[in-house]
Amino acid sequence: MSNKNNKQSKKHLHNWLFALIALVLFIVIAVWPTDYYIESPGEAVPVGQFIKSAGKKPYNFYLVTVSVTSQPASVFQYLWSFTRPYDERVPSKELLGGQTSSQYNELQNWYMETSQQNAIYYAAKKAGKKHSLKYLGVYVMEVQKGSSFKHKLQIGDTVLGANGHQFHSTEEMMSYLRKQKIGTRVTISVLRGKEKKHFTGKIVKVKGTNKPGIGIQLVEHVEVKTKPKLTINAGEIGGPSAGLMFTLESYEVFTKQNLSKGHKIAGTGTISPTGKVGIIGGVDKKVVAASREGAEIFFAPTDSTSVKKNETNYAVAKRTAKRIHTKMKIVPVDTFDDALNYLKTHY
Repeated sequence: MSNKNNKQSKKHLHNWLFALIALVLFIVIAVWPTDYYIESPGEAVPVGQFIKSAGKKPYNFYLVTVSVTSQPASVFQYLWSFTRPYDERVPSKELLGGQTSSQYNELQNWYMETSQQNAIYYAAKKAGKKHSLKYLGVYVMEVQKGSSFKHKLQIGDTVLGANGHQFHSTEEMMSYLRKQKIGTRVTISVLRGKEKKHFTGKIVKVKGTNKPGIGIQLVEHVEVKTKPKLTINAGEIGGPSAGLMFTLESYEVFTKQNLSKGHKIAGTGTISPTGKVGIIGGVDKKVVAASREGAEIFFAPTDSTSVKKNETNYAVAKRTAKRIHTKMKIVPVDTFDDALNYLKTHY
Protein backbone atom coordinates (compact mmCIF):
# COMPACT_ATOMS: atom_id res chain seq x y z
CA MET A 1 0.00 0.00 0.00
CA SER A 2 2.80 2.35 0.90
CA ASN A 3 4.64 1.51 -2.36
CA LYS A 4 1.50 2.44 -4.30
CA ASN A 5 1.22 5.73 -2.39
CA ASN A 6 4.88 6.45 -3.01
CA LYS A 7 4.44 5.85 -6.73
CA GLN A 8 1.39 8.15 -6.82
CA SER A 9 3.27 10.82 -4.88
CA LYS A 10 6.20 10.61 -7.27
CA LYS A 11 3.84 10.80 -10.24
CA HIS A 12 2.14 13.91 -8.81
CA LEU A 13 5.55 15.44 -8.11
CA HIS A 14 6.68 14.73 -11.66
CA ASN A 15 3.47 16.27 -13.02
CA TRP A 16 3.95 19.36 -10.89
CA LEU A 17 7.57 19.68 -11.93
CA PHE A 18 6.63 19.26 -15.58
CA ALA A 19 3.88 21.88 -15.26
CA LEU A 20 6.25 24.25 -13.46
CA ILE A 21 8.97 23.81 -16.09
CA ALA A 22 6.40 24.30 -18.87
CA LEU A 23 5.13 27.48 -17.17
CA VAL A 24 8.64 28.86 -16.75
CA LEU A 25 9.45 28.08 -20.39
CA PHE A 26 6.22 29.75 -21.51
CA ILE A 27 6.97 32.88 -19.48
CA VAL A 28 10.57 33.03 -20.75
CA ILE A 29 9.46 32.61 -24.36
CA ALA A 30 6.66 35.16 -23.90
CA VAL A 31 8.95 37.88 -22.55
CA TRP A 32 11.97 37.00 -24.71
CA PRO A 33 12.80 40.03 -26.89
CA THR A 34 12.51 39.86 -30.66
CA ASP A 35 14.38 42.07 -33.11
CA TYR A 36 11.21 44.01 -33.93
CA TYR A 37 9.60 47.20 -32.69
CA ILE A 38 5.82 47.55 -32.84
CA GLU A 39 4.30 50.68 -34.36
CA SER A 40 0.60 51.29 -33.70
CA PRO A 41 -1.97 54.13 -33.79
CA GLY A 42 -1.12 56.73 -31.15
CA GLU A 43 -3.13 59.76 -30.05
CA ALA A 44 -4.63 62.93 -31.49
CA VAL A 45 -3.36 65.75 -29.27
CA PRO A 46 -4.49 69.43 -29.18
CA VAL A 47 -1.65 71.57 -30.54
CA GLY A 48 -2.60 74.69 -28.58
CA GLN A 49 -1.29 73.27 -25.31
CA PHE A 50 2.27 73.31 -26.67
CA ILE A 51 2.28 76.94 -27.85
CA LYS A 52 3.19 79.94 -25.70
CA SER A 53 2.52 83.49 -26.80
CA ALA A 54 0.89 86.59 -25.35
CA GLY A 55 -2.90 86.57 -25.83
CA LYS A 56 -2.95 83.01 -27.18
CA LYS A 57 -6.29 81.18 -27.26
CA PRO A 58 -6.42 77.42 -27.82
CA TYR A 59 -8.54 76.20 -30.70
CA ASN A 60 -9.15 72.79 -32.27
CA PHE A 61 -6.09 71.78 -34.30
CA TYR A 62 -4.71 68.34 -33.47
CA LEU A 63 -1.38 66.71 -34.19
CA VAL A 64 -1.44 62.91 -34.45
CA THR A 65 1.16 60.48 -33.16
CA VAL A 66 2.32 56.96 -33.90
CA SER A 67 3.03 54.82 -30.85
CA VAL A 68 6.33 52.89 -30.92
CA THR A 69 7.40 50.37 -28.30
CA SER A 70 10.26 51.79 -26.22
CA GLN A 71 12.29 48.62 -26.69
CA PRO A 72 12.18 45.57 -28.97
CA ALA A 73 8.88 43.71 -28.62
CA SER A 74 8.69 40.49 -26.65
CA VAL A 75 7.57 37.30 -28.40
CA PHE A 76 4.13 37.77 -26.83
CA GLN A 77 3.86 41.39 -28.01
CA TYR A 78 5.04 40.38 -31.46
CA LEU A 79 2.43 37.62 -31.79
CA TRP A 80 -0.33 39.75 -30.24
CA SER A 81 0.31 42.50 -32.81
CA PHE A 82 -1.06 40.20 -35.52
CA THR A 83 -4.49 40.50 -33.89
CA ARG A 84 -4.42 44.30 -34.30
CA PRO A 85 -4.87 45.29 -37.96
CA TYR A 86 -2.93 48.58 -37.81
CA ASP A 87 0.01 47.38 -35.75
CA GLU A 88 3.20 47.07 -37.78
CA ARG A 89 6.31 45.05 -36.96
CA VAL A 90 9.41 47.04 -37.89
CA PRO A 91 12.91 45.46 -37.80
CA SER A 92 15.18 47.32 -35.39
CA LYS A 93 17.73 47.90 -38.17
CA GLU A 94 15.07 49.61 -40.28
CA LEU A 95 13.73 51.74 -37.43
CA LEU A 96 17.00 52.73 -35.78
CA GLY A 97 19.19 52.80 -38.88
CA GLY A 98 22.16 51.42 -37.00
CA GLN A 99 21.77 53.85 -34.09
CA THR A 100 21.12 53.08 -30.45
CA SER A 101 17.61 53.74 -29.15
CA SER A 102 18.86 56.82 -27.27
CA GLN A 103 20.48 58.19 -30.44
CA TYR A 104 17.25 57.51 -32.33
CA ASN A 105 15.22 59.43 -29.72
CA GLU A 106 17.71 62.29 -29.86
CA LEU A 107 17.37 62.33 -33.64
CA GLN A 108 13.57 62.58 -33.33
CA ASN A 109 13.96 65.49 -30.92
CA TRP A 110 16.15 67.36 -33.42
CA TYR A 111 13.61 66.74 -36.15
CA MET A 112 10.88 68.11 -33.87
CA GLU A 113 12.95 71.20 -33.06
CA THR A 114 13.47 71.95 -36.75
CA SER A 115 9.78 71.38 -37.43
CA GLN A 116 8.82 73.88 -34.73
CA GLN A 117 11.27 76.51 -35.96
CA ASN A 118 10.04 76.21 -39.54
CA ALA A 119 6.41 76.38 -38.38
CA ILE A 120 6.93 79.56 -36.36
CA TYR A 121 8.94 81.20 -39.13
CA TYR A 122 6.48 80.48 -41.93
CA ALA A 123 3.40 81.32 -39.84
CA ALA A 124 4.88 84.71 -38.89
CA LYS A 125 5.88 85.36 -42.50
CA LYS A 126 2.40 84.43 -43.75
CA ALA A 127 0.74 86.57 -41.08
CA GLY A 128 2.88 89.58 -41.95
CA LYS A 129 4.59 89.66 -38.54
CA LYS A 130 8.20 90.61 -37.95
CA HIS A 131 10.36 87.53 -38.36
CA SER A 132 13.95 86.44 -38.88
CA LEU A 133 15.53 83.10 -39.66
CA LYS A 134 19.16 82.65 -38.67
CA TYR A 135 20.98 79.74 -40.31
CA LEU A 136 23.35 78.09 -37.81
CA GLY A 137 24.47 75.11 -39.89
CA VAL A 138 23.22 71.55 -40.30
CA TYR A 139 22.81 68.90 -37.65
CA VAL A 140 24.53 65.62 -38.49
CA MET A 141 21.78 62.99 -38.19
CA GLU A 142 23.68 60.03 -39.60
CA VAL A 143 27.10 59.36 -41.13
CA GLN A 144 26.78 56.95 -44.05
CA LYS A 145 28.81 53.76 -44.25
CA GLY A 146 30.91 54.93 -47.22
CA SER A 147 31.75 58.35 -45.76
CA SER A 148 35.37 59.09 -44.87
CA PHE A 149 33.98 61.06 -41.90
CA LYS A 150 32.43 57.87 -40.45
CA HIS A 151 34.53 57.79 -37.29
CA LYS A 152 35.08 61.53 -37.05
CA LEU A 153 31.63 63.16 -37.05
CA GLN A 154 29.08 62.43 -34.34
CA ILE A 155 25.29 62.60 -34.37
CA GLY A 156 24.34 66.08 -33.20
CA ASP A 157 27.44 67.84 -34.55
CA THR A 158 26.62 71.08 -36.38
CA VAL A 159 28.49 71.47 -39.70
CA LEU A 160 29.33 75.15 -40.14
CA GLY A 161 31.39 75.26 -43.33
CA ALA A 162 33.89 73.58 -45.64
CA ASN A 163 37.38 74.59 -46.85
CA GLY A 164 37.03 77.95 -45.11
CA HIS A 165 33.66 78.71 -46.74
CA GLN A 166 30.81 79.62 -44.37
CA PHE A 167 27.35 78.72 -45.65
CA HIS A 168 24.04 80.54 -45.22
CA SER A 169 21.70 77.68 -46.08
CA THR A 170 21.68 73.92 -46.51
CA GLU A 171 21.19 74.35 -50.24
CA GLU A 172 24.32 76.54 -50.43
CA MET A 173 26.37 73.90 -48.60
CA MET A 174 25.11 71.03 -50.77
CA SER A 175 25.66 73.06 -53.95
CA TYR A 176 29.27 73.74 -52.95
CA LEU A 177 30.00 70.09 -52.11
CA ARG A 178 28.39 68.82 -55.33
CA LYS A 179 30.79 70.94 -57.37
CA GLN A 180 33.77 69.09 -55.89
CA LYS A 181 35.26 66.03 -57.59
CA ILE A 182 34.91 62.56 -56.09
CA GLY A 183 38.03 61.80 -54.03
CA THR A 184 38.94 65.46 -53.46
CA ARG A 185 40.06 66.25 -49.92
CA VAL A 186 37.78 68.56 -47.95
CA THR A 187 38.10 70.08 -44.48
CA ILE A 188 34.85 70.82 -42.67
CA SER A 189 34.35 72.97 -39.58
CA VAL A 190 32.03 71.58 -36.92
CA LEU A 191 30.52 72.80 -33.67
CA ARG A 192 30.34 70.03 -31.05
CA GLY A 193 28.66 71.39 -27.96
CA LYS A 194 30.46 74.73 -27.57
CA GLU A 195 33.75 73.57 -29.07
CA LYS A 196 34.71 74.20 -32.69
CA LYS A 197 36.50 71.33 -34.44
CA HIS A 198 37.92 70.64 -37.91
CA PHE A 199 37.94 67.30 -39.73
CA THR A 200 39.48 66.38 -43.07
CA GLY A 201 38.12 63.67 -45.34
CA LYS A 202 37.24 63.00 -48.97
CA ILE A 203 34.32 63.81 -51.22
CA VAL A 204 32.33 60.64 -51.88
CA LYS A 205 29.36 59.61 -53.97
CA VAL A 206 26.40 60.11 -51.63
CA LYS A 207 24.14 57.10 -51.20
CA GLY A 208 20.67 57.76 -52.59
CA THR A 209 21.64 60.67 -54.85
CA ASN A 210 24.94 59.42 -56.36
CA LYS A 211 26.13 63.03 -56.26
CA PRO A 212 29.34 64.34 -54.64
CA GLY A 213 29.13 65.11 -50.92
CA ILE A 214 30.52 64.15 -47.52
CA GLY A 215 28.00 61.35 -46.91
CA ILE A 216 25.80 62.53 -44.06
CA GLN A 217 22.09 62.63 -43.35
CA LEU A 218 21.25 66.08 -42.09
CA VAL A 219 18.58 68.42 -40.80
CA GLU A 220 18.88 72.19 -40.91
CA HIS A 221 19.84 73.94 -37.66
CA VAL A 222 18.13 77.33 -37.55
CA GLU A 223 17.07 79.89 -34.98
CA VAL A 224 13.84 81.83 -35.44
CA LYS A 225 12.81 85.12 -33.85
CA THR A 226 9.38 86.71 -34.24
CA LYS A 227 7.50 89.69 -32.91
CA PRO A 228 5.29 88.95 -31.04
CA LYS A 229 7.35 86.13 -29.54
CA LEU A 230 6.00 82.62 -29.95
CA THR A 231 7.51 79.36 -28.73
CA ILE A 232 6.54 75.70 -29.08
CA ASN A 233 7.44 72.90 -26.69
CA ALA A 234 5.95 69.49 -27.47
CA GLY A 235 7.63 67.69 -24.57
CA GLU A 236 8.29 64.02 -25.26
CA ILE A 237 6.74 64.02 -28.75
CA GLY A 238 9.43 63.73 -31.43
CA GLY A 239 9.76 63.79 -35.20
CA PRO A 240 8.96 66.39 -37.87
CA SER A 241 5.42 65.32 -38.80
CA ALA A 242 3.51 67.94 -36.78
CA GLY A 243 4.92 70.80 -38.86
CA LEU A 244 1.72 71.64 -40.73
CA MET A 245 -0.46 71.61 -37.61
CA PHE A 246 2.06 73.71 -35.65
CA THR A 247 2.01 76.23 -38.51
CA LEU A 248 -1.80 76.44 -38.59
CA GLU A 249 -1.99 76.99 -34.81
CA SER A 250 0.85 79.54 -34.88
CA TYR A 251 -0.83 81.40 -37.76
CA GLU A 252 -4.04 81.57 -35.72
CA VAL A 253 -2.11 83.05 -32.80
CA PHE A 254 -0.34 85.65 -34.96
CA THR A 255 -3.54 86.70 -36.78
CA LYS A 256 -5.92 86.26 -33.80
CA GLN A 257 -8.27 84.26 -36.04
CA ASN A 258 -10.32 81.17 -35.27
CA LEU A 259 -9.88 79.12 -38.42
CA SER A 260 -11.50 75.91 -37.15
CA LYS A 261 -14.70 77.57 -35.87
CA GLY A 262 -15.22 74.85 -33.27
CA HIS A 263 -14.58 71.94 -35.64
CA LYS A 264 -12.02 69.30 -34.71
CA ILE A 265 -9.24 69.43 -37.33
CA ALA A 266 -6.39 66.90 -37.43
CA GLY A 267 -3.58 66.41 -39.90
CA THR A 268 0.03 65.61 -40.53
CA GLY A 269 2.98 66.63 -42.70
CA THR A 270 6.33 68.34 -42.39
CA ILE A 271 6.63 72.05 -43.13
CA SER A 272 9.47 73.83 -44.94
CA PRO A 273 10.47 77.51 -44.57
CA THR A 274 8.65 78.09 -47.88
CA GLY A 275 5.36 76.50 -46.75
CA LYS A 276 5.77 73.20 -48.59
CA VAL A 277 4.09 70.25 -46.84
CA GLY A 278 6.20 67.08 -46.93
CA ILE A 279 5.57 63.35 -46.65
CA ILE A 280 5.69 61.51 -43.30
CA GLY A 281 5.58 57.90 -42.08
CA GLY A 282 2.75 55.92 -40.47
CA VAL A 283 -0.10 57.90 -41.99
CA ASP A 284 -2.48 54.91 -41.85
CA LYS A 285 -2.02 54.70 -38.07
CA LYS A 286 -2.53 58.46 -37.75
CA VAL A 287 -5.81 58.27 -39.66
CA VAL A 288 -7.01 55.59 -37.22
CA ALA A 289 -5.94 57.67 -34.19
CA ALA A 290 -7.57 60.86 -35.53
CA SER A 291 -10.81 59.04 -36.31
CA ARG A 292 -10.92 57.57 -32.79
CA GLU A 293 -10.55 61.10 -31.41
CA GLY A 294 -13.56 62.25 -33.44
CA ALA A 295 -11.74 64.53 -35.90
CA GLU A 296 -13.88 65.80 -38.75
CA ILE A 297 -11.05 66.69 -41.12
CA PHE A 298 -7.64 65.11 -41.70
CA PHE A 299 -5.07 66.99 -43.78
CA ALA A 300 -2.79 64.56 -45.67
CA PRO A 301 0.27 65.49 -47.79
CA THR A 302 0.20 64.81 -51.53
CA ASP A 303 4.01 65.04 -51.73
CA SER A 304 5.30 62.33 -54.08
CA THR A 305 9.01 63.18 -53.89
CA SER A 306 10.12 59.70 -52.84
CA VAL A 307 7.06 57.53 -53.52
CA LYS A 308 4.71 56.56 -56.31
CA LYS A 309 1.50 58.59 -56.63
CA ASN A 310 -0.62 55.73 -55.35
CA GLU A 311 1.58 55.58 -52.23
CA THR A 312 1.49 59.25 -51.21
CA ASN A 313 0.26 60.02 -47.70
CA TYR A 314 -3.02 61.24 -49.21
CA ALA A 315 -3.57 58.06 -51.21
CA VAL A 316 -2.80 55.81 -48.21
CA ALA A 317 -4.95 57.97 -45.91
CA LYS A 318 -7.91 57.73 -48.32
CA ARG A 319 -7.65 53.94 -48.49
CA THR A 320 -7.36 53.68 -44.70
CA ALA A 321 -10.36 55.94 -44.11
CA LYS A 322 -12.44 53.81 -46.45
CA ARG A 323 -11.29 50.60 -44.74
CA ILE A 324 -12.24 51.78 -41.22
CA HIS A 325 -15.53 53.35 -42.44
CA THR A 326 -14.81 56.71 -40.83
CA LYS A 327 -16.90 59.82 -41.47
CA MET A 328 -13.72 61.91 -41.21
CA LYS A 329 -12.88 63.62 -44.49
CA ILE A 330 -9.37 63.26 -45.93
CA VAL A 331 -8.21 66.54 -47.47
CA PRO A 332 -5.16 66.68 -49.80
CA VAL A 333 -2.53 69.36 -49.14
CA ASP A 334 0.65 70.20 -50.99
CA THR A 335 1.33 73.54 -49.29
CA PHE A 336 0.26 75.44 -46.20
CA ASP A 337 -1.98 77.58 -48.42
CA ASP A 338 -3.95 74.49 -49.44
CA ALA A 339 -4.90 73.85 -45.81
CA LEU A 340 -5.53 77.53 -45.07
CA ASN A 341 -7.74 78.00 -48.14
CA TYR A 342 -9.74 74.88 -47.32
CA LEU A 343 -10.47 76.17 -43.81
CA LYS A 344 -11.39 79.66 -45.01
CA THR A 345 -13.65 78.24 -47.76
CA HIS A 346 -15.49 75.72 -45.58
CA TYR A 347 -15.60 77.45 -42.19
